[in-house]
Amino acid sequence: MSTAINHREHSSSPFLSLSGKKVVVVGGKTGIGLGIAQAAYAAGASVMVASRRITSAEERRDLANFEQVTLDICDEAAVRKAFDNIGPFDHLAVTAGPDLGTWGTFMDDDMRGVRSYIENKFLGSWACARYAAPHLRAGGSITFLTGGLAARHKSGFSAVTSAFVAVESLSGSLALELAPTRVNTIRPGYVDTNLWRVMSDNEREALRAKVRESFPARHAGTADDIGHAALFLMINRYVTGTVIEVSGGENLVPSVF
Repeated sequence: MSTAINHREHSSSPFLSLSGKKVVVVGGKTGIGLGIAQAAYAAGASVMVASRRITSAEERRDLANFEQVTLDICDEAAVRKAFDNIGPFDHLAVTAGPDLGTWGTFMDDDMRGVRSYIENKFLGSWACARYAAPHLRAGGSITFLTGGLAARHKSGFSAVTSAFVAVESLSGSLALELAPTRVNTIRPGYVDTNLWRVMSDNEREALRAKVRESFPARHAGTADDIGHAALFLMINRYVTGTVIEVSGGENLVPSVF
């Protein structure tokens, strides 16, 4: 999990400023979503994180800098109501999705399992964009999140691969349909977050070491790395309809998983 950022001077450059902007991060309480929320806050934005329940500052001090709103991405009416209540804002990042443990293999899964993943990842992203779009101010943006499986097929991950590819296709279509609102996707590679909590501590450390040894960047990605990419997409007015891979060069080497 990323360490909380409590000081805005980390992004004092005007070229990295979101001063006066409002950013909504769906799934912004953990992992990559939290990294994006922290990066936006450090750049001067007011940040709202959306999730299924409100968490008190006593429970999570790292959320103290953010407003919170409840939102179930699988409930279309709830998504619409949440964004109507949020009102005008500038940038949306949609990072929510099921955990690693919910992915089934093709022959072991059934339509219920696949439907659950598609609803959480693709339809949830669709609904957030659909009901946020009317509230985005001029110069605003939408950023989706997928994963390396969108470009590198792997046995046992057919449902998640399909969902990721669908989100990336949605992103390109919306860049045209919602223009001049900018719409992009971040495609992370390995990122060291609690998504990997299904592994033991020793297994996770071994994986980090393998990533650092194998990936050209010689670095095991963190949520902060993805947060910096999201910040770029929010600020750069000339980027839309793009999938940015942030993977340390994972796509250039044989899979380590």
